[in-house]
Amino acid sequence: MGTILKGMSRVRWHELTHAYGSAEGVPGRLSRVAWGDARTSTDALSDLGLWLGELAVFDATVAAVPFLWDLAVTEAVTCRPGVIELLQAILEHNASQIEVQHAAHLAVLGGASTANLLACDGDPAVRAAASELTMAIDSHVCDSCRPARRLVSTSSVCEDPGGRRPPGSC
Repeated sequence: MGTILKGMSRVRWHELTHAYGSAEGVPGRLSRVAWGDARTSTDALSDLGLWLGELAVFDATVAAVPFLWDLAVTEAVTCRPGVIELLQAILEHNASQIEVQHAAHLAVLGGASTANLLACDGDPAVRAAASELTMAIDSHVCDSCRPARRLVSTSSVCEDPGGRRPPGSC
């Protein structure tokens, strides 16, 4: 499966669930996002959004987040802003099981430094989505994550108090 999505085949997707049942189809959708043309990628990402993050988070969401981060940083992925928006949706939604919610939120929060780097991306749509996600990470507070929040910071490596850097030059 190439260098992105490495390790995806080791996840026991058939034992995990998403909003509509078995997560067996998640690897195929992640692959379509990674290597599909613009329409194929967007359609697959739409499915992933419905399955993993728009309604609630699930155990399959927790397993998928590292692969979503892979997709977000891979320039060949045609729908990177949408991937970043899905990560934000995951951070903002709850689960019926608090431990699943906590794990999903921590998986997104753990990518704070990646979100920060994406906020300096050359693609304006990626920069905008990453900036929104960075703000969501910085302001995230929920009962399941409150103790862990002290450990996560997105302090920007791209900060330029004098405003001398052009966008995307970080």
